[in-house]
Amino acid sequence: MIYGQTLDHRQPKLTDKLRRVPWLFILALCACSGVGIAMLYSAAGGSMEPWAVRQLVRFAAALTILLAVAVSDIRLWLRLAYPLYGAALILLVVVDVAGFIGMGAQRWIDLGIINLQPSEVMKIALVLALARYFHRLGSEDLARPWRLILPALMIIAPVALVMKQPDLGTAMMLLAGGAALFFAAGVRLWMFAAVGATGLAALPVAWQLLHDYQRQRVLTFLDPESDPLGSGYHILQSKIALGSGGLFGKGYLQGTQSHLNFLPEKQTDFIFTMLAEEFGLLGSMVVLGLYAIILAYCLAIAISARSQFSRLLAFGIAVTFFLYVFINMAMVMGLIPVVGIPLPLISYGGTATVSLMLGFGLVMCVCVHRDVAIPRHSTGDEP
Repeated sequence: MIYGQTLDHRQPKLTDKLRRVPWLFILALCACSGVGIAMLYSAAGGSMEPWAVRQLVRFAAALTILLAVAVSDIRLWLRLAYPLYGAALILLVVVDVAGFIGMGAQRWIDLGIINLQPSEVMKIALVLALARYFHRLGSEDLARPWRLILPALMIIAPVALVMKQPDLGTAMMLLAGGAALFFAAGVRLWMFAAVGATGLAALPVAWQLLHDYQRQRVLTFLDPESDPLGSGYHILQSKIALGSGGLFGKGYLQGTQSHLNFLPEKQTDFIFTMLAEEFGLLGSMVVLGLYAIILAYCLAIAISARSQFSRLLAFGIAVTFFLYVFINMAMVMGLIPVVGIPLPLISYGGTATVSLMLGFGLVMCVCVHRDVAIPRHSTGDEP
């Protein structure tokens, strides 16, 4: 019995599962993706090719995956947590050895039909693995620093592999998402303070380990006007487009910065800038409202979850989603250095879309199976 309610070890019927699926949550996801497809149509100058039609197909496939995951047994994902993490880690090793280079980084594996970006898969796999690990620990275990060595290594390993690609933005997302799960699991604050102090002391060493272009991005962030036609070009053009949209925007398909090709990577990293130019502040607020609804659903489901695994899983996906939104929007507004993080469900991209929809499917799985008991000693094999 938890919170005064009796948990059920039995699986609900499929009809009961479908009734418990938060359909308004799915509607918000579809609305967000619809905005993305419309913006990709605009980015191509009023054409479904090459981006919008592909994104539509990918989202339809991802939506099917989401529904399948939502009605699957939550204990299945508890069993698969470590194997999925191991598979994602192996893929990161493979991409460092045999991946192909695109846009100056070695981040993808060519599978023929699709280009797989393992770092996007790792964002979800890491949440699963950490949720399973902390699910078994009690408060007395969290007070013992040696019990935190393994989950810390589970974060450090993929961060190091992603930094080698190099992909600083994704590495920071993995680090921040992992730290958030440590906090949600109940790790003592003094441990965070100790790690934070160590990190600050290591900043000079970390600066020297950065690639030249990464150091240049930091310097450009501090003073973009120092090289307006070089390293500062992207962020300056982004700010111009954001400001020119005003309150109501210039109109759909009427953005000058984007359609005259002043705005770089308008279909991926800087798609929010194009949206703000065409639909202004009001259009941007609508997108933020959709994101707020999605995040609120994730957090509400996490709060209502009755097992540690389910609670940490839903919370971890919520944090991952928030980091996507925050980093991308802060980046295009010049509040942080440009790091190459897409805007979720709106930017063009296959692996990121499917991985994030898988994550949302896991959140819905938590909601659907809210009455299924998962004891702390469970490995997911119990009936």
